[in-house]
Amino acid sequence: MAGGGRLQAWRESRRLVLAIVAVALLLDNMLLTTVVPIIPEFLYDIRHPDAPLSGPVMQEVTTTLTPPCVCPGTLNITTNTNETNTAVNVTALEQMRHKELVEETVEVGMMFASKAFVQLLANPIVGPLTHKIGYSVPMFTGFIIMFLSTLIFAFGRSYGVLFMARALQGIGSSCSSVSGMGMLAERYPDDKERGNAMGIALGGLALGVLIGPPFGGVMYEFVGKSAPFLILSALALGDGLLQLLMLQPTVVRQESDPPSLKALVMDPYILIAAGAITFANMGIAMLEPSLPIWMMDTMGAGRWKQGVTFLPASISYLIGTNLFGPLGHRMGRWLAACIGLLIIGVCLICIPMATSINHLIVPNAGLGFAIGMVDSSMMPELGYLVDIRHSAVYGSVYAIGDIAFCLGFAVGPAMSGTLVNTIGFEWMLFGIAILNFLYAPLLCFLRAPPTKEEKKSLIVGEKSSVRYVSYQNEEEE
Repeated sequence: MAGGGRLQAWRESRRLVLAIVAVALLLDNMLLTTVVPIIPEFLYDIRHPDAPLSGPVMQEVTTTLTPPCVCPGTLNITTNTNETNTAVNVTALEQMRHKELVEETVEVGMMFASKAFVQLLANPIVGPLTHKIGYSVPMFTGFIIMFLSTLIFAFGRSYGVLFMARALQGIGSSCSSVSGMGMLAERYPDDKERGNAMGIALGGLALGVLIGPPFGGVMYEFVGKSAPFLILSALALGDGLLQLLMLQPTVVRQESDPPSLKALVMDPYILIAAGAITFANMGIAMLEPSLPIWMMDTMGAGRWKQGVTFLPASISYLIGTNLFGPLGHRMGRWLAACIGLLIIGVCLICIPMATSINHLIVPNAGLGFAIGMVDSSMMPELGYLVDIRHSAVYGSVYAIGDIAFCLGFAVGPAMSGTLVNTIGFEWMLFGIAILNFLYAPLLCFLRAPPTKEEKKSLIVGEKSSVRYVSYQNEEEE
């Protein structure tokens, strides 16, 4: 009996719900970023099985060279000719490889963007659905879909299958993100506590982003492509069993009438907060498919370096989200997000100036920290805006927040390949930096947004003044 009571107390615990949401976001984002150092090289290697990207260029040209003549009188001439031919062939193959890598950026970008596009389409369905059936069932559905997606990644051996796995992950991510954030907003009604809880949950997201690239790069290098995804699927299974035991997914209907998705989308203050999330994440989203390929092309970076390059951004994002969960409430979330966007712009401008992996550490760290500032400030701000301007039902507003997040990760990778091909890697990042600089001042509008009562009184005041003017006109006539 005591054991049953303890289990019931665990099920009602807010901290347990927070832990489950944080783990779900961690695994989802581990899968999201584990593929970053794997996919570009894996796609190149399956198209060039005899000349893998990790192999030296010299090996590719040895078969094209004629053996040197053994005649003493012509030895030096033949050797020089062969050396010249070797240099020409190596240069030609390097140029061909460079051309193929730039073209592959488009394909990799489209694959990475597919998850965000599908998630973008699923969010407007999942958000209102949580109002009808509660948060636990969509949350568990998200686990099942993510588990399937991970297994497809493990055994997929073609671009089409991997593309499908990435797109399928978008549906699972939509279920997990919208339900998880809505669940936290409901369990933590106090605005300060909610900010802290969401900072911790986003810390789980950050940890997934932190672990993913180096985990994927190292496992692919030393064990094989399937290994990281099989480990992830085992971890996801553990999280699913925890949800089944503790959350006991059941249909729960909301008591209060939820605000319509249309009403929330038409709210300018919610749109400003959501827009900040989009622009903050667009830069890192553009870097995901293009930076590893740019590093291979300009620095000759290997797999582990491509994975490790995102490590400073992930560590600083983890610090930023945990720091600005509580600090954003104290200093003003609008100000934290405004400063964050400005820092993002500066860091994006610095990245193309790097000539080695060491030069990427500071701008990547600054980028991650600033994105953490924006995300951990604007996610709880969305819940706060719904509380004061609509009604305290959170599924739809976090669907909008997730749409904003996905919009950055859909537009970013989808456009990055085309932009790299047309204007170059440097100008692509300069352009998104300018957009961040231009958007930052809009966050001043979130300094003191009007509440529902103020909004109503304003409308009533406007109607009264209209009536008074029309009455005066009638009197004059």
